[in-house]
Amino acid sequence: EVQLVESGGGLVQAGGSLRLSCAASGFTVDPYAIGWFRQAPGKEREGVSCISSSDGTTYYADSVKGRFTISRDNAKNTVYLQMNSLKPEDTAVYYCAADWGNSGSYLLDLPADYDYWGQGTQVTVSS
Repeated sequence: EVQLVESGGGLVQAGGSLRLSCAASGFTVDPYAIGWFRQAPGKEREGVSCISSSDGTTYYADSVKGRFTISRDNAKNTVYLQMNSLKPEDTAVYYCAADWGNSGSYLLDLPADYDYWGQGTQVTVSS
């Protein structure tokens, strides 16, 4: 069974850090671009970051650039999102998704292009 499972969410004060994990099973993440998206109540799903399948190029939304870092460990079949200097506006459910064989910043804007999605993990940043 193909699965993506996010973990690492929680409640943190503004300025704090969290590291989200996206563990894949049933397939290997190596040939997939992996994206992180978030959705806050009443808002549309927003692309946060993605890492390409080919050369590991990373892309970030302007709102998180300089604060978030995406990385992948193909040996562990896992992708991470390190989130530092968190702000209350980062509060959302965070999802990871896998897109076979693609790369490019456009993937932040095309959630429909992704093949697999996780169930999401809640991140709450208090002020």
